[in-house]
Amino acid sequence: MKLKYFSIFFVLPLLLSACNTGIEPKEHLGEIYSVALDSIMEQDEALNSDMKYIAIDMSKFEEVDESDKEGILSYFKKKYKVDVMDATFDQLEEKELYNPDTMSLDGVLLRIDKVDYKFNNNIYFEGSKYRSGDGAVGVEVTVHYKGNKWKSKKVKKTWVS
Repeated sequence: MKLKYFSIFFVLPLLLSACNTGIEPKEHLGEIYSVALDSIMEQDEALNSDMKYIAIDMSKFEEVDESDKEGILSYFKKKYKVDVMDATFDQLEEKELYNPDTMSLDGVLLRIDKVDYKFNNNIYFEGSKYRSGDGAVGVEVTVHYKGNKWKSKKVKKTWVS
């Protein structure tokens, strides 16, 4: 009986420690948010047609520092080769980047509305990509750490307009 309890107390911590990669997600927020936002960007690619810019609403990125925000903007500028900015929908309207005649943006607006840090370095995001009232998509993304890099594990459209 003692051997059984000893085995349980010895093996259980080993199994639990095997689940932990030792990586602290909050130290890699720029990379994690870039992966999540890029997964959203890849949804409904017709919305990307003739886009002149990508706006990323970072107003809710409370834990992301300024250098990580700059890294996110730089990543998108390099990958998509268009102007990239940190802006809300209201700011886009103020900058006259919303076309009231077509009731659409000349680019796309990416948003993250919810972030939830799960067990074992999985981070859950709810976000959206907006071009117009008739051209938008909601997305759930789970990002995880595998093979020494952050990757999207699961991407699911939740709504389309």
